[in-house]
Amino acid sequence: MTPTPDAPQSSGSTQAPDSPVVVVTGANGLVGARVCEALVERGAQVRAVVRRAGTAPDLAGVEERVGDFPDPAFAASAVEGAFAVVTTVHPMGSDRATQHEIGVEGTPVVARAAASAGVDRLVHVSTAAVYDRSPGRGDVDESSELVDDDAGDYPVTKRDTDAALAATDGLTRVLVRPPAILGEGDSSVWNSLRPAAVRDDEQARHAVADQSFAWVHVDDLAAFIADVATGRVAASDDPATGPVAGGCTPVNVAAGPATVRDYHQAVTGALGVEPVWDDEPAWTGRILADRAHAWGWTPEVDLHAALAEIEVGLRG
Repeated sequence: MTPTPDAPQSSGSTQAPDSPVVVVTGANGLVGARVCEALVERGAQVRAVVRRAGTAPDLAGVEERVGDFPDPAFAASAVEGAFAVVTTVHPMGSDRATQHEIGVEGTPVVARAAASAGVDRLVHVSTAAVYDRSPGRGDVDESSELVDDDAGDYPVTKRDTDAALAATDGLTRVLVRPPAILGEGDSSVWNSLRPAAVRDDEQARHAVADQSFAWVHVDDLAAFIADVATGRVAASDDPATGPVAGGCTPVNVAAGPATVRDYHQAVTGALGVEPVWDDEPAWTGRILADRAHAWGWTPEVDLHAALAEIEVGLRG
């Protein structure tokens, strides 16, 4: 079941300070680092949680905190006095047990610590992969059916992490659900890792041309997360206008329509290899982001610019 907004807490949501303290877990990752940058641009003081010293973004206004956020004592120390927490960590590509341990069991540790410390809101980077996007399913919004247990390690553990956060009371929780995240970076799945597979493995050049390619650029995603985390998006009693105060509100963040043909041709063309088009059923719907737009979000990076960035990076 999709997490639905809980009844608002009696205390409601507090007013964001002019320079809020925001904790970001996974601050050295593709999304986490861009979120830190966007938060600093909005005047926030950032506590960047990383596991290895010296890996947090080197920016004025960013304080590195080294430790494991699933450790309750460390989590409590990291969130003390913060206005918001942004969680970005999920070990995609690891075995299910590891994904479950860090996502389903670990992320709620920092959420509970935040609730105990009086943190106003938690913004969790989930994924649109939690939705059932089988062939014929059509468009997807926040009320759409979620994946079954046989959907794969990543979507299932992300689904279960969302459910665990929905069950963690005491603060406003926002489940941000992006589809494929485009953007330059060594750890970028779609700009770096997937193209490397296409270059090296003929099987990775196979694709269904008309399948939908739901996407968002990391800079637009980070901007939305930063606006929510700093209180620029005010809490509400209606998810159509803002995150429900004291509740758990999922919100899709997706850019304009595209097909796998668009992405695959950009990658194979830049690499100088031939795509292989398969003829089989595929999902052709859209990830609807009407809720995010109603909260004031408008993506700035269009498909042409996002694909051009990939091509430039691959031609190097």
